[in-house]
Amino acid sequence: MEEGRQRQTSVNLLFRILLTIFPLTAIGQLPELVLPQGVGVNIHFTRGHHRDLDMIAAAGFRVVRMDFGWVGIERKKGEYDWSAYDDLTANLEKRGIQPYYILDYSNPLYEEAVVSKNPITGKEHKDVASPQRAESVDAFARWAAAAARRYAGRRVIWEIWNEPNITFWKPKPNPQQYTVLALATLKAIREADPNAIVVGPATSEVPAPFLEEFFKSGVLEYLDAVSVHPYRNYSKPPETAVDDYKKLRALIERYAPAAKKNMPILSGEWGYASHTKGVSLEMQANFIVRQQLANLLARVPISIWYDWKNDGPDAAEREHNFGTVTQDLEPKPAYIALETMTRELGGFRIERRLDMGDTNDFLLELTDAKAARKLAAWTLGDTHTLALKLEGKPVGSLACANRDGLTRSLNVDDGKLMLELSAAPSYIALGEWRLKTQ
Repeated sequence: MEEGRQRQTSVNLLFRILLTIFPLTAIGQLPELVLPQGVGVNIHFTRGHHRDLDMIAAAGFRVVRMDFGWVGIERKKGEYDWSAYDDLTANLEKRGIQPYYILDYSNPLYEEAVVSKNPITGKEHKDVASPQRAESVDAFARWAAAAARRYAGRRVIWEIWNEPNITFWKPKPNPQQYTVLALATLKAIREADPNAIVVGPATSEVPAPFLEEFFKSGVLEYLDAVSVHPYRNYSKPPETAVDDYKKLRALIERYAPAAKKNMPILSGEWGYASHTKGVSLEMQANFIVRQQLANLLARVPISIWYDWKNDGPDAAEREHNFGTVTQDLEPKPAYIALETMTRELGGFRIERRLDMGDTNDFLLELTDAKAARKLAAWTLGDTHTLALKLEGKPVGSLACANRDGLTRSLNVDDGKLMLELSAAPSYIALGEWRLKTQ
């Protein structure tokens, strides 16, 4: 019992320190491309769970994504119960965490039952049709506008629906129906709170046909960012998403009004599960960090890791093993890796990726507001050593932290640093040294 209290005290102290080091994002803005402002995670709770939230804050997560379910708020037509989300919003604010709420799913008060496929199991079952009748679209938009008014000025990021291009849209995906709902909702929110941040369409993967159909409607005029979920085959590491982002940016530039050609892309949900047929615990730890850094390199300001904690005990079940911690909140290697990254790189932004002659090698130079410089380094290939040329004193040493936060000194001899790259990122404080350019 005493050990548990000591651990909780340490966690509370750590996230208070983090709040001091990393001030809150300004109201009404997406995070800057500075760590850890856009480092996010998905949760599945509203009330309570204070230990979860303390650990989320202590790890350096600064954005929390959560379903903002219509059916649980409007149980009688025109009457809204916000209490669960009032609690969650207040608890996030206490910890310096920005809410990212998904305006999602339907309501039997306005739509009829249909037969659809469960998005996880693929089995058919009875559910409520997604809003497609005029009455239900209007009701959804009114509810969303009421939410925007209630939480105006609270830094909430609103997202319209979750993965409407797959079976989360009932009874089956329909881009035209989703677009009608999104446009009505966006216009209603803009009237209720002109400063609201609204994103979408939160697609599963990056489906060009669905996205182009959506963009053709003129919806980009009303959005603040385009959110996608870049899930991929587990043989493809996080760095491979850059090609999807390039294609998506081309679509945005084609359909966005002139003032929004550079609209941000958000990685609104994406993870790798550590089940028996997934990735190892060690590789999951590598990927959670590399996802954040590769996305920032691609100028993606928010990256939401799915999921906060394991959803079950079955080691063979994918849906039970996305978490950064176990069901009992024991940190997995992914939690420790994320905590290390946010501590080592807190306040830093990526300046450039160094070309080392091998596209598998990632060597990122980062700077902070005080002009301090660090390197983040890893490789997609086999472990190997690079020789970096530095300018400064003839000899000396640099501090290097590995993925798990263990530090060691690296010697600089005659202006040369021998740096080992592996799949696990490491962080090197350059101090007064400068990378020698060719």
